[in-house]
Amino acid sequence: MLRRNFVKSSLGIAGAAIATGEAFATSPLAKNKFKLKYASHFGMFQNSAGKDVIDQLKFMADQGFMALEDNGMMGRPVEQQEAIAREMTRLGMEMGVFVVDKGGNGANTLAAGKKEYIDIFLNGCKKAVETAKRVNAKWMTVVPGDFERNIPIGVQTGNVIDALRRGAEILEPHGLVMVLEPLSDSPNLFLRTSDQTYEICRGVNSKSCKILYDIYHMQKNEGRILYNIDKTWSEIDYFQIGDEPGRNEPTTGEINYKNIFKYIYDRSKKENKSFIMGMEHGNSQKGKEGEDALIKAYVESDNFAI
Repeated sequence: MLRRNFVKSSLGIAGAAIATGEAFATSPLAKNKFKLKYASHFGMFQNSAGKDVIDQLKFMADQGFMALEDNGMMGRPVEQQEAIAREMTRLGMEMGVFVVDKGGNGANTLAAGKKEYIDIFLNGCKKAVETAKRVNAKWMTVVPGDFERNIPIGVQTGNVIDALRRGAEILEPHGLVMVLEPLSDSPNLFLRTSDQTYEICRGVNSKSCKILYDIYHMQKNEGRILYNIDKTWSEIDYFQIGDEPGRNEPTTGEINYKNIFKYIYDRSKKENKSFIMGMEHGNSQKGKEGEDALIKAYVESDNFAI
């Protein structure tokens, strides 16, 4: 999704992570036995599965994609949320991130330290708790918003940390985690790099405030993907995927996803950690052929030596 639009119209709360080979169960009938837990999106396979979301879930599981991200989950009727959760439970799928829409078109610039923006953020956290309970979600992405250029950068950072601490206090009792996502959509955004996000997470000092490392955005903003993952690893709780340029499936751009997936898998296995890998990207080709190509790209990229 274009996060720039969502920063202006919604509070960026959602959730992304991978799992080691032993950490999750793939459907016994799945055509592909992936080592990592990749989270696909509704619409990604609609030419193959049809437009019904339950049918799409079944197709995802049949192909070996055992997690889901849904940025629009908050806007779905409660009955549909519950139906999605029931089917995912039946299939053994895990819920990744969703976006919390605060309503309206106002800003949510936490760096400004303004009470009205903080109240919007905290209200979004409270609503997110209820949605998370219904759909069995754990992670929620937070995007702090734009720079407040009339305020020194250190003060802005302090304002963001203060607001996030209050948000973490809402989420912690429920075992939920807000994952902060540095983005490349606009240079006006406050959160841009993984080291900046690491610093903020250490300042918040809560198990409910961690990093969402979106590989596509970080390739654009900072490069040195494996180096920066290594240096910020202790605060990362979620990953998202997209090749650059184009923001499509792995193998379509310059990023060596096979090496990145192997690094995350090997280190996670050694440390007994698990993540969901959010497939937040488009399809490079249209139609069913494009969906077949996407599946093939994940089979290829997941095919690394253990």
